[in-house]
Amino acid sequence: MNIIKVKNYEEMSQIAATTIIQTVHANPSATLGLATGSTPKGVYLRLIEDFQEKGTTYQNIRTVNLDEYIGLDEASEQSYFHFMKTQLFNHIDIPADQTYIPSGTSHNWEKECSRYEEQIKKLGGVQLQLLGIGNNGHIGFNEPGTSFSSRTHVVELAESTRKANSRFFSSIENVPTHAITMGISTILDSEEILLLASGASKAKAIQELLHGEMTEQFPASSLKSHKHVTIIADEEALQLVDL
Repeated sequence: MNIIKVKNYEEMSQIAATTIIQTVHANPSATLGLATGSTPKGVYLRLIEDFQEKGTTYQNIRTVNLDEYIGLDEASEQSYFHFMKTQLFNHIDIPADQTYIPSGTSHNWEKECSRYEEQIKKLGGVQLQLLGIGNNGHIGFNEPGTSFSSRTHVVELAESTRKANSRFFSSIENVPTHAITMGISTILDSEEILLLASGASKAKAIQELLHGEMTEQFPASSLKSHKHVTIIADEEALQLVDL
């Protein structure tokens, strides 16, 4: 794994955005795998600024998102569909029908999981996948114990994950208990993976990722088997690691 140490969240966001922009210029019809939450917000802001100032076009780019909460429809302000529209898609020139997010309101979850896997295959796979990392090592919503061979599936969210995400809801009681997520094997099929980490709260997770064993009890450790992973982490996130 390639590790890029940066000073702070702002520098992490800029370097990640530059990497994505370079991918878009090199392959204008690339499929980008996108993430949600507080970690990538700065990245998306810089992509918007680049689009407005330099005109990078996303007309032929396709995107697939990692996950979605079960029980939240597209109109819900806490849904990842809404997040992506407000944080990125509404502000660049990507056609709406080239953005893909798992459904949070399917009536047949097995069918929806298969449909999403097939959609990714139809797009030719993901060229660059953006990831964050959970305090318990989850990537996407793949919680500890998830099989490394998993494909898109429904998962029950760990209490620690729901607590961490409760800041986006009025209370933890309103945080969904389940989500649909790309599986670990789905993520590892990506040609290139970019993992971002910022802040002291991610220090133990980054330490475990870099120095711990490869185990399904720490889902992010699966990245050790991938040939092209870049970690961009700031000083606080790397405070427990000797580089």
